[in-house]
Amino acid sequence: MADNKQYISQKQKNGDILISEDVVATVALQAMSEIEGFAGLSTKPGADIAEFIGKHWGKGVKITIAEDNSLTVECNVVVYYGSSVVDTAQEIQNAVLSALESVTGVKVLAVNVNVCGIARK
Repeated sequence: MADNKQYISQKQKNGDILISEDVVATVALQAMSEIEGFAGLSTKPGADIAEFIGKHWGKGVKITIAEDNSLTVECNVVVYYGSSVVDTAQEIQNAVLSALESVTGVKVLAVNVNVCGIARK
């Protein structure tokens, strides 16, 4: 693919199925948004510029797709003040892992949750 994105590639008898890293990130974000205590993603300055040149640094979710199609997910999150940081992070890990394995059908090796901030409701 000419757009500098990673894809999960699955060979089928009628052709190939490609799932973009953007789809994987969207599924992960949807899973996170259903967790109580999750306030949002932490983005880095310059994320808009990086996206413009075709890089996905700084958007809050980084997806790494290995050659065997296994996934590693890095989530930079903000949790609500008063929520248990550890419990919320563990719930995010479990939700993202479950959603991605269910939707994509591939193995998720790790979901790393970096709590980067606290927000008030």
